[in-house]
Amino acid sequence: MIVELGHFILVLALSVALVQAIAPLYLMRASRDLSRNAALGVAQRAALLQFVLVLLAFGALTYAFVRSDFSLAVVFANSHVAKPLIYKIAGVWGNHEGSMLLWVLIVAAYGAAYARFGRVQDGFAARVLIVQGWLGVAFLAFLLFTSNPFARLIPVPFSGQGLTPILQDPALAAHPPLLYAGYVGFSMAYAFALAALTGRAEDAAENWAKRMRPWILTAWIFLTLGIALGSYWAYYELGWGGFWFWDPVENASLMPWLAGTALLHSALVAEKRDTLKRWTLLLAIITFALSLSGTFLVRSGVLTSVHAFANDPERGLFILAILAGFTLVGFILYGLRLPQLAPDRAFRPVSREGLLLANNIFLATATVTVFLGTIYPLILDALGGGKISVGAPYFNAVFAPLTIPFALLLPLGPLLNWRQGHLQPLQSRLVLAAAAAALVTLGMVLTRGASVMVVALFAAALWLLFGAGLDMAQRLAPYRHRLVRFWALPASAFSAPLAHAGLAVMLLGILAATQWREEIVVAATPGQQMEIAGISLRYDGLRDVDGPNYSAEQARLTYLSGPHSGAHLFPERRFYEAERSQTTEAAITTDLTGHLYAVIGEPSGDKRVLRVWYHPYVAFIWLGALLMALGGSFALATRLRRSV
Repeated sequence: MIVELGHFILVLALSVALVQAIAPLYLMRASRDLSRNAALGVAQRAALLQFVLVLLAFGALTYAFVRSDFSLAVVFANSHVAKPLIYKIAGVWGNHEGSMLLWVLIVAAYGAAYARFGRVQDGFAARVLIVQGWLGVAFLAFLLFTSNPFARLIPVPFSGQGLTPILQDPALAAHPPLLYAGYVGFSMAYAFALAALTGRAEDAAENWAKRMRPWILTAWIFLTLGIALGSYWAYYELGWGGFWFWDPVENASLMPWLAGTALLHSALVAEKRDTLKRWTLLLAIITFALSLSGTFLVRSGVLTSVHAFANDPERGLFILAILAGFTLVGFILYGLRLPQLAPDRAFRPVSREGLLLANNIFLATATVTVFLGTIYPLILDALGGGKISVGAPYFNAVFAPLTIPFALLLPLGPLLNWRQGHLQPLQSRLVLAAAAAALVTLGMVLTRGASVMVVALFAAALWLLFGAGLDMAQRLAPYRHRLVRFWALPASAFSAPLAHAGLAVMLLGILAATQWREEIVVAATPGQQMEIAGISLRYDGLRDVDGPNYSAEQARLTYLSGPHSGAHLFPERRFYEAERSQTTEAAITTDLTGHLYAVIGEPSGDKRVLRVWYHPYVAFIWLGALLMALGGSFALATRLRRSV
């Protein structure tokens, strides 16, 4: 009964989304304020009701997974009675149908949040909710017509097939919701852009960038955390010792993050200085289009990836139509209204605006670079040119030269004034920061050695880190003798320095983990010793262990030296009976200064193959991501104290 109710609720939600998308348009055709207020009221109530309905449907599907209701095709294909509760719940979005229902839920949640908490008292707000309504219509229709999560199985199977073993991990329980909250969050930027482009002159003149920016921040924070968590999961779960593969679907999440970062900075300029508004509107459309393109790549079957779902041409065409429809509408409206948009205010190149624009140019170039490297193999294959792979050598070769000037310019922006800046007052401090970066880099070269490009990247990352510290010191200088006033500082005062420092820490972690990592592969017998990065280990043999829904071979490695002397590592090879598949589970000793990472392989005669890596400072990668998200959260916290 609850399953049929869930399907009916989705149909009802589609009807409400249609009301949200169409009824306010009809009411707004009248010029009277009463009609405009009525349009806003309808849009608000419909947005709230749509969210409640989709939440109920999502709850019904979750109930079916928890109860192991194998009469549902999606539960049968992605769950099992022996599965732990957390993975039964994660199974709700560990498949195509459930993940699209989660997507629709987040679309509805953003619309409801704006209707309930946003500054929604005008025609502009009504148009934002109308756009969100059309998004709800598109994805609810996609869900009901091609991806019904409540499809029945007759006869009812006795048990399920289980969730893919590599997805049975706590990080993967949180990764998709975070990633989707980021992707879908940029729909609000898109909705704001269309509301500005379709409004009357008095609406377009208001500071829509100020109202848009909290939603961009929210999406950017979620996407940052989602990408970082996915990277960490790939690092410890897939057993290959890396953290980023330049997989097409990884790239599909990176592109909206890069564009969204540019949008975040350009919206700041549009808000503070009433300039770069044309560019900001275009970026809002592009960023959401890139978010939709990631969905298309995962769902369409045009590529093979650990992230991709089953191939289904019907679904792929439907999502392609959604992507093309919303993107074309955005570009057409932008092209039609561009001549009517107010020209940007002038500013000098050496100013905060100038450096933020340079920041945008580098980020846009990086986005195009990733886009071309991701889409070129697909286009070539479609044209009959055969299958090729564009991998790490291309992306690393292109990204490194872009990163250096970007990192060098980034800390200067917050130190300059708007419109016209002067570096002379900061000259002594900038020289000190540069000298510190050069000194540490010299120490690295003397102790480690590196190529010219790595040295330049290392120096640029250190300059960015010290520059962020200089920015923080400048912000705190007026309050160093007044502790009471210091605590009264808004949280946003710490946002840019923290985020920029986080990027620097991440860059340093990437450089250290890729340039100075060590690896050994040993076919070992019990009692055999090995050494890596000055650490001695002993292989003690294998034992069989049983988990809640798997059996495993577990190796034991014992530290014979180093700070963890006497401690053990327990890498495993797991076998999942329900899914009839194996996984490799790495054992990792985690320190801030480095990770020792071990996996076991196949038997080699009477020996066992062991692969051990040492990754120096690899934890800095995810620490940097957390600092960036924390910086964004500080900026958002200040915004939330005011009217959204």
